[in-house]
Amino acid sequence: MKLLVPVKRVVDYNVKVRVKADNTGVETANVKMSMNPFDEIAVEEAVRLKEKGVATEIIAVSCGPTAAQEQIRTALAMGADRGILVEHDGVLEPIAVAKLLKALIAKESPDLVVMGKQAIDDDMNATGQMLAALMGWPQGTFASKVEIADGAATVTREVDGGLETVKLKLPAVVTADLRLNEPRYASLPNIMKARKKPIETIKPADLGVDVTPRLSVLRVEEPAKRQAGARVASVQELVEKLRNEAKVI
Repeated sequence: MKLLVPVKRVVDYNVKVRVKADNTGVETANVKMSMNPFDEIAVEEAVRLKEKGVATEIIAVSCGPTAAQEQIRTALAMGADRGILVEHDGVLEPIAVAKLLKALIAKESPDLVVMGKQAIDDDMNATGQMLAALMGWPQGTFASKVEIADGAATVTREVDGGLETVKLKLPAVVTADLRLNEPRYASLPNIMKARKKPIETIKPADLGVDVTPRLSVLRVEEPAKRQAGARVASVQELVEKLRNEAKVI
């Protein structure tokens, strides 16, 4: 079984994000970048499926600038077999990424796509669903458990009311939630081995995909700072403040 695992280059989750001075976006110059944490969980799940003997090959894919090879190398160090970078320096919206992945699927014919449920930079939570729709494949989103057997994936997914279990006929798209697993740290020997694993670089035009953005960002602003709280001496005073100052009751 061949697995395709998309990984996105994002600002590291430990970095305090700053808005650019001209309010055109988020500052990324000289900022630490990492693999999207949800994608890291997806890579770990793919590696575990290979270790169980379910998967035979894992392809890590990234769509973005040349520097995104770093995130592909991280996936290779975790256990992926080879990488593909769809190189593009501009903005890539979820529908464009979904179309690029569809073109790669036509080229590679994977049996399963495992990817993060969303990226922590835009929180779109859309690419996996768009890809499944474009392919006409079943999808298991927000997965907290994945089992593969008899040409199907049994996915336990987190919903508002608890857990829901669905069975998907392969090929399918599965998006990983936080509780699916805990990603491993790549060992030094595996990091060294990853340097020798192949990464193919192609352009969106090579796949026949138009990635021209359809959305325009008008302005990016930081969230309003929270106001300092105040102590009240009684419930009656609290109700009075909520009614007369906050005007919420």
